[in-house]
Amino acid sequence: MNAQPMNARPVKARARARRRDRRVYLRSHPLLFGLLAATRGRPVRRIGGTLLVHDADAYREALTRLPLDRTAAGTTGGAAREALGGGGGVLFDQEGGGHRADRRALAERLGAAGVEELRAVWRPLLVRGLAPLSRGGEVEVVALARELAGSVVCALLGSTATPRDLAEAAAEAAAASVRTHLPGPPRPGAAAGAARAAERLRTLLDSGADAAPGAGTADALAAMVAVAAVNTTVAALPRAVAWCADAGLWGQAADAGLRPRLVEELLRVTAASPVLPRVAAAAGTVGGCPVRGGDRLVLVARHAAQAHRRDPDGRDPAGPGVTRLVFGAGPHACPGARLAAVQLGDVLEALAPHRPVVARARVDRRAALPGWRSLTVRAGV
Repeated sequence: MNAQPMNARPVKARARARRRDRRVYLRSHPLLFGLLAATRGRPVRRIGGTLLVHDADAYREALTRLPLDRTAAGTTGGAAREALGGGGGVLFDQEGGGHRADRRALAERLGAAGVEELRAVWRPLLVRGLAPLSRGGEVEVVALARELAGSVVCALLGSTATPRDLAEAAAEAAAASVRTHLPGPPRPGAAAGAARAAERLRTLLDSGADAAPGAGTADALAAMVAVAAVNTTVAALPRAVAWCADAGLWGQAADAGLRPRLVEELLRVTAASPVLPRVAAAAGTVGGCPVRGGDRLVLVARHAAQAHRRDPDGRDPAGPGVTRLVFGAGPHACPGARLAAVQLGDVLEALAPHRPVVARARVDRRAALPGWRSLTVRAGV
């Protein structure tokens, strides 16, 4: 009798989960992520005027000690400006007192009390959206994530837009902006497409948004919140579900004690924003490598958080010092980290009794962030 070792199935399941998740990188941006994989042997590697930063300490140093140009083309701030039609004041590109005040205001809305209010928005959507699993049906997780994200953004901003329309507009605005910055010759119509996408998003947001996040920059802040929240949610949440399904993590998801650690691990490994593009505003050093003003920095959050080395496991987590790097560091940390963790925890809790398996999956080759275009699940046996 040829019995398999006790740990054979978990090892194979995790290998299957890694293979599936790797597809979102290799099929959406194969050249970029192929280059990053080939250079990750060094903490910091210079290629011309660009530094590729893979190491956790160097990544932290770049975000907390090196002066950064928050408005340069090709950075997150520059991309945000273009995605929103060239307007400034979108948090990513702000400096000084205005930046701190807007971050503080947004952080208050996304604190414990604010997130608890938002849970009342997405929980009924989860109940309705996952109901087909109890009847032997299927659930399209990307569509559900888009509805959750759009509904949360509308509630957060007081917008009267249709959640799905707002989510689609925010996703297209980000994707169109990214297409204008891809390597190679200019793509015909890319700039005009980006302008149309930005206009559509602005029109939807103008249909009734409160100025709650930050007085004086409400329009820009609202657009920034929409773009960031929708794109990170739609990228990370379905990938986390696929990891649980493929790697057999539904037992951990069902355990109230393990679930919070599993959530942190899944957010670490999925790294919704796997690469943070930055530009140095002045000379300095990163990981012992000299940096000149104007040098481009590619901060690889995925590698800094060891997502390529450590599989998600609530029983053996990487630890907060590594896990939280996917949300940035210091003054550049993402204010939506709590929202992301609580929402994913609720999604996993609702899915765990069904122990879903992946029925079909297709990579989104056009999205701003690596993710699935569709991910269909059904209840496990």
